This record gives sequence, C-alpha cells and structure tokens, in this order.
Amino acid sequence: MSTKLMGRYIMTGPQICHGKPVFRGTRIMVSQVLEQLSAGMDWETIAQEWRGSVAKEAIAEAVRLASQAFIEHAEEYAIEQTVA
Repeated sequence: MSTKLMGRYIMTGPQICHGKPVFRGTRIMVSQVLEQLSAGMDWETIAQEWRGSVAKEAIAEAVRLASQAFIEHAEEYAIEQTVA
C-alpha cells in the first residue's frame, strides 16, 4: 500500500498512524479533529490547540470528506427501526 492523497490536506500512508487518515505533514489523525468538533470545540480553538498544524481549510476538508463518507455509507450505521 502506498501513500494516498485524499484531498489537498488529508492523506494516508502505511507508515503513518497505521494507515489512518492524517493531515498532510503531521501525525494528527483526522478522527482526532472530528472528535473535537463533535465535542463542540470551535474551529479556531482546534487550530490553536494543534499549534497551527491544522488550518481551518483542512478542518473544512475533513468535515466535507466525513459528510461524503457518511452519505455513501449511511445504511451501514442504521439501527433497527422500531414501530411506535
């Protein structure tokens, strides 16, 4: 498996964080930033926390790719529907 670009700011590579998506030039996993967003942290604070290694544009790309992945795989997250 070789290094793959997933966008302008996100990449994967077998030797970096076990092949998990990271922000280019860092070992900051995209999932870490998405978790911060889901906890309610604002983009500016996230960028500051990572000392400028993750730009707001990179966060936007992560959200866009996560949204696309969810749309394409939403049925995998469905739970059994209950009848009210």
